[in-house]
Amino acid sequence: MRRRPVRHRLKFSRVPGSFAVCRLSAGTALPAWASAGNLFSITRTSEELSIVCPATQVPAGVQHEKGWACLKLEGPFPFSETGILSSFVQPLSERAIPIFAISTFDTDYVLVKDDWLEKAVETLQEAGHEAAEFRAAAKPRAV
Repeated sequence: MRRRPVRHRLKFSRVPGSFAVCRLSAGTALPAWASAGNLFSITRTSEELSIVCPATQVPAGVQHEKGWACLKLEGPFPFSETGILSSFVQPLSERAIPIFAISTFDTDYVLVKDDWLEKAVETLQEAGHEAAEFRAAAKPRAV
């Protein structure tokens, strides 16, 4: 498969922990467990309340999917700069690696399932992105 070169060369790192993506009914009051931890994201729409948080915080009975690793793009990125997130997720999409993206004022976070993490990091590095936390864990190349 011939790949298009990525527009941006980005540095990224892994946010420690395992995360869950949760879905609650639109009218649900914001639960206290949703806003604790080193990273969380809460989005309310007229259809749902979505929460991304550390997996250990999710109580039984809440609709969720656990087992997500979180990759942080090292920002900040100005709003006028376009194509940042697409440059990062394009190589993952080309390898059919599922993602869940979160954006903040300064940067973007891309969650990948734990089972896909190694392939995702390898794919991103092949595309020219720099994995800050993963450098020491790089596998030796066969000669």
